[in-house]
Formats: sequence, structure tokens, C-alpha cells
Amino acid sequence: MRIMVIGGAGYIGSSLVPRLMARGYDVHVVDLLWFGNQLPEDAKVRTIDANTLTEEDLKGFDQVIFLSGLSNDPMAEFSPSRNFHENGATPPYIAWLAKRAGVKRMIYGGTCSVYGYTVDELYDEERDATCGYPYGLSKLVGEYGIRQLEDDSFSTICFRQGTVCGYSPRMRFDLIVNTMFKTAVMDNLIRVNNPAIWRPILSVKDAVTAYVRAVEAPYLISGVFNIASGNFTVGEVADIVFDGVNKHLGLTPDIEILDVQDFRNYKVSTQKAADVLSIKTQFSIADIVRELSELRDEFGNFDRDEYYNIRTFKALEAAPAPRSRPMRVA
Repeated sequence: MRIMVIGGAGYIGSSLVPRLMARGYDVHVVDLLWFGNQLPEDAKVRTIDANTLTEEDLKGFDQVIFLSGLSNDPMAEFSPSRNFHENGATPPYIAWLAKRAGVKRMIYGGTCSVYGYTVDELYDEERDATCGYPYGLSKLVGEYGIRQLEDDSFSTICFRQGTVCGYSPRMRFDLIVNTMFKTAVMDNLIRVNNPAIWRPILSVKDAVTAYVRAVEAPYLISGVFNIASGNFTVGEVADIVFDGVNKHLGLTPDIEILDVQDFRNYKVSTQKAADVLSIKTQFSIADIVRELSELRDEFGNFDRDEYYNIRTFKALEAAPAPRSRPMRVA
């Protein structure tokens, strides 16, 4: 099977691509390499903007996985217009090209942020998505556009992901669990903006397995699926991180409770993903903290710009890098 992974050198892709390659798939990555390239040396990488892909580029591929776009609220709020273009317009465009090229399935990495602010209810995929902020709204537009192309010859699987956390070769420290771990180690402090807010958390290892299950699902399956390793209040996340760094690193960080209003509050049901795609998560927040602790020395300076999407994005917007570079194929 030939698979194109758009955004395959990013946080999820850097773990997913090696997993797909290990299963014997012919994997091709399209990525501008904003955050470098931590993929295996033999990975096939084409360094171009996804918006420049043509129908001809997609011919011969069985599936396309879309992991690209602007990946969080700070990036979306910094450049709303680019956010709506990259997250709202590009995914349906790629889906349209893929379908014309004979691709059998597109898998889309979306977000649970589409649910916006809910009041202590467990949301499944049939509940209204009511987010009114740029990031969640743009991702919902992208999801909706892709699904309009779904039919008996073109399967679409759209994941609404919890906040992805944990270790990846392309590391990030701007995600809730990773951020709390970083500040615990650097500042002996875990900061909690609002302890009562709910978040679905998704281990990057569980995310990778979910994409593998989607790739290997029968083509008659399509739909929207929530995926998360569990639902937690932010205060609970802080307690688990505290326990983990205390156990594994001998640290006793202070926990600072703030009273910051948040426009995101949601918890989700993942039963559909388990029933239809056999996505059964295995990794907890405690597992994430344990692994980050074991790899502590690998990260070096926690303050490196490449660990924070918004820093890299601002630098690129100020002095744009070339948007097309030569192809590197192992």
C-alpha cells in the first residue's frame, strides 16, 4: 500500500511514519519541515507546500493522511486568515484532488476543540460542534469539506483528537502535560490556569495506533471519530504530573492555582472509535510523565524555539522561508 502523509515530519507524523514503514507500507511524506526533520534516514520526503500538489502527484496512492495545518489556538489567533486557509480550505482541496486521482481513503487529523465550551456533559460525535474561535472553527470547516466528498469509492475518516501529549522525535513543550512537566523540571512549579476545566488527553502513542487502525480498516468505513486516552480536569492533570516527577525525578514542585477563564471545556466519548475501528487506548498521563522523565536528558534546553509551535510560526511569518525545496528521496 502507498500512503502519502501530509505534515508527516510534525509531532504526530514523526512517530507515525516510522510505525507505518515498519509495517511494510510505502510511505511518502509531504512537509515544509518548519520544525526540522527527525524522520528515519530512509524516509521519502518531498519538501513542498501541500497547496502546490496536483492530481498527478496523488496518482498511485491508496491513502492520504492529512496532519498538516496550523496546530493550536495561539497560531490560529496570531494569523486568523492563514489559519482558515491552511485548516479550512487546504484539507478539502487535497481530498478533492485525491478523489480525482483514484485515492481510496483520506484520514484527517482534527480536534476535539470543535466542541467549544460544554457544561459537564460527555460529548459523542452526534452532539453539536459549536466552537466560535478560529482554531476549532477552521478545523471543523476542514472536516466538513472533506466529508462532502465521501462516497462508496472514497472513504473519509476524520479524527477529533484530544490534546496530544507525550514524547515524539519532533518534540513539543506547548501541550498541557508536556508544559507542566517542563515547568516542574525548570521552575519547580506547575501552573494551573483553571483546575475545573475538562480536557480529553491523547497520548501520542495512542494517536499513532489510532491512525494505523484507520489505515487498516475496511474501505466501507467512513465517519467522524473522537479519540482520547481519557478525560481529565486540568487540576487532576497537575496532580498526576506532580506525582510523576516526584516519583521519577525526586522533585516536589509547587502547584500554583490561578483563576483564568477558558473558552474550551469539553469531555468526549470514544466508544464509537472503539466499536468501529477497534481503537483501544493503552497509555495514561502517568505513562507520559514516566517516559518524559526517562528521556529528560535528551531534551537539553527546554527553551529551544523548535519546541514551541507559535515561536517558529512567528519567525516564519516575519521572514518566510522558501516554500518549495528540492525533493529528498532515500
